[in-house]
Amino acid sequence: MDILKILSRSTKHVNKSAGGKDTGSVKVPSAGTSSNPQLYHDAIPESRGKKRKREVEQNKEDAPGDEDETIDFFATKVAPPKSKTPRSADQAPQASEETVSQEKLLEEEECRQILRSHRLKVTLLPPGNAPPKKVKKSKKTKPVTKLKTKDEYTQVYPQPLMAFSELRDIYGISGRMATNLKEQGYKIPTEVQMGSLPLLLGPQTALGTSTAESVGKIAGVDLLAVAPTGSGKTLAFLIPLVNQIMQKRRTEKDKEEHSLQAVIIAPTKELASQIVNEAKKLSLGTGVKVVGMRKGLKIIGTTGAETGSGHDESSEEEDEEEELSKKLVQGVAKTDILVTTPGLLLSALSSSKPGEHHPLPTVQTLVLDEADVLLDPLFRDQTLGIWDACTNTDLRVTLWSATMGSNIEALASSTIHSRRTKLEIQDDSRIVRLVVGLKDSAIPNITHRLTYAATEPGKLIALRQLLHPTAKSTDATQSLRPPFLVFTQTIPRAVALHAELLYDIPAEAGGSSRIAVLHSDLSDAARSQVMTRFRNGEIWVLITTDILSRGVDFRGINGVVNYDVPNSGAAYIHRVGRTGRAGRDGGVAVTFYTKEDIPYVKNIANIIAASEKQAGKPASEASMQKWLLDALPKPSKEEKKKLKMYGVEARRGGLGAGKEGKEAKGKKGRMQISTKSGYERKLENNRKGAILGSRRRIREAQKEENDDQPAVEDTEWGGIDE
Repeated sequence: MDILKILSRSTKHVNKSAGGKDTGSVKVPSAGTSSNPQLYHDAIPESRGKKRKREVEQNKEDAPGDEDETIDFFATKVAPPKSKTPRSADQAPQASEETVSQEKLLEEEECRQILRSHRLKVTLLPPGNAPPKKVKKSKKTKPVTKLKTKDEYTQVYPQPLMAFSELRDIYGISGRMATNLKEQGYKIPTEVQMGSLPLLLGPQTALGTSTAESVGKIAGVDLLAVAPTGSGKTLAFLIPLVNQIMQKRRTEKDKEEHSLQAVIIAPTKELASQIVNEAKKLSLGTGVKVVGMRKGLKIIGTTGAETGSGHDESSEEEDEEEELSKKLVQGVAKTDILVTTPGLLLSALSSSKPGEHHPLPTVQTLVLDEADVLLDPLFRDQTLGIWDACTNTDLRVTLWSATMGSNIEALASSTIHSRRTKLEIQDDSRIVRLVVGLKDSAIPNITHRLTYAATEPGKLIALRQLLHPTAKSTDATQSLRPPFLVFTQTIPRAVALHAELLYDIPAEAGGSSRIAVLHSDLSDAARSQVMTRFRNGEIWVLITTDILSRGVDFRGINGVVNYDVPNSGAAYIHRVGRTGRAGRDGGVAVTFYTKEDIPYVKNIANIIAASEKQAGKPASEASMQKWLLDALPKPSKEEKKKLKMYGVEARRGGLGAGKEGKEAKGKKGRMQISTKSGYERKLENNRKGAILGSRRRIREAQKEENDDQPAVEDTEWGGIDE
């Protein structure tokens, strides 16, 4: 053993390049974990906590004999009187729970400063069915908007959660759950957890008795939370759910019995599977059972609904109902928390009568994750059907998303109030809205790039350049390294792009196994396999549609490529939110746009400008300059609606000779993702046309044969005349 080599080993750690910079260290989201997952760290004014200190100093000055008292260092030490400290946990074993919680609570002014420094805004929505709308008096006069009063929109300042250890000390969660949180490494809460967990776990403690009465007479609150992507919304609604079920199970005699207490609805199977995994980690050892909905699974409670629905009918119908109930018992899942997509659960609740569904009387909490898309026309009927099936009078609803339009807020508010009226629930509580940062904006720790590619072949060339391991952006400051996601507008375009890039990665780096495609046409097993391989690092480039744009957590994603322009500003926010999660820096979001996309780029440019402004980037260094924002055309409402529903017209699936005629056919040819020559595509189209023509001729021949056959009455077996 060379002792000199061992002693000099530490000197080799500081080898740098000639320029004095370490070229090997590049800050990317996949490089380790973030020490602080919070997004906003605004400076808190120096006046924080001064009020309490001034009171203590004033009391000391008013004490008699303090000014004339001399200091004696050799006198006997006397224990000073115990003062109320806001964050001391040492006095907890000596005092009651109520006293300890009061000692740990902050004053209203201090709560206000902390919430503002983390850009948290908590508001009580109006008690009516919907926010005030614009009222037009006449065509000549301008629209008059009803003024907002304090009774309609009230801003409150609840107690913030400064550390996860306070959940046990102040809000009394179980020791087992606190241990699970500690083992998973949760120490510092994010902004949405800081604001929502106190409201959901203890509204009386968080808001005070007077304010909490206007929020909810029943235990719990109706919460509408808008927080950036990757800010920990899943954990924010899982902790109160598991804690509520555990507290209820303590009072029950049969602790092994499971009844459906909470339903979590997610728009995609991937997001639902992710929520199930996180819930199982959190409920480990607590006795709370979490089940993910799958096809053919029956929900407990439907049996009782079936057997009780036929008492007033005939005996035959009762027998049929009993047989049906016996069938429903098979495959019934007994669970405390059910995670599902809206279509699966609604089909499981469907009854023999059309338009009616079995009730869920035991459900006390309904969680809508990605609520804006669940209440959009695509899933609205299914979500509202499940909402109506929850007939418990103590039901509380929480809605979570990174983007939430005013129309979605109005729909949720009106649904909650109309449901109370329908069930005759005497509850005039108000909905709590929690907004983190700037509403409907991208997270500030992402680097955005808008790249003009002119044509479809230009986009393909630009993407191939990004696949090179040393590819950099135009300013050579930020590199895009695998793994990253590539989003397309439609499933056929995702499949075609995967076929084009299949052999772009060299064999020595893994070859075609490093690139994969994921979309809704794949089977559940294939989708699950691709997700597992991507999370394990076996896949570097994953081509997908908007199916992975919402909620799915990939902590090691270094970037996102929008091969096709998103259908809306919200879609862009959710797409780029797959990177830079949990406070990580270095995520790159590249968006390609062509000549056909120029009318729709302004929304994305505005989001990028707002994100850079939140990040504190000076106007001179911003990528979205004012002259560029002014030069981009502003799309009309009709164009926005069509874009959201169908995407860019030139890339819509099945675009053919409709109203546009030959012009549409030409656009379709130009929009294809293919490097094949026109002659090869012509041969393929001729072959497909020949096959279709052959099938059509066979069908026509069979139809003619059926028409030529005589009717039954005309034959000798036609029957006997009267």
